[in-house]
Amino acid sequence: MKKYLPILLRLIIAIILIQTLRFKFTAHPDSVFIFTKVGLEPIGRIGIGIAELIAGILLLFRKTAWAGALLTLGIIGGAIMMHLTQLGIEINGDGGILFYTALITFIIAVIVLFIYRKEIPILGKKLNF
Repeated sequence: MKKYLPILLRLIIAIILIQTLRFKFTAHPDSVFIFTKVGLEPIGRIGIGIAELIAGILLLFRKTAWAGALLTLGIIGGAIMMHLTQLGIEINGDGGILFYTALITFIIAVIVLFIYRKEIPILGKKLNF
């Protein structure tokens, strides 16, 4: 199980990131609402969608998993901050599902980054603990 856990965690993050792209790239009304509320519609919606696609792809490969996890932390960290400062936990009666999914994704990305910390160029060898 120890061998497969990192792969499973990477896949979970990639699936979460990639499945949200259909909302961003098709201008789903909920996605447009969110990005309008934070003042990032449409450039932010599309740009963040592209960044999520890149992070999802990077997570699929062992050698670039650290970069995908790091990019995910930046993207999802921003989403969490937007929820806490401008959007609120619940959006359009979703019961907070977007916020809690972001939290779970962030936590898993921290774990993945820790697992693959030795793969990070330059810093990797210094993070040998």
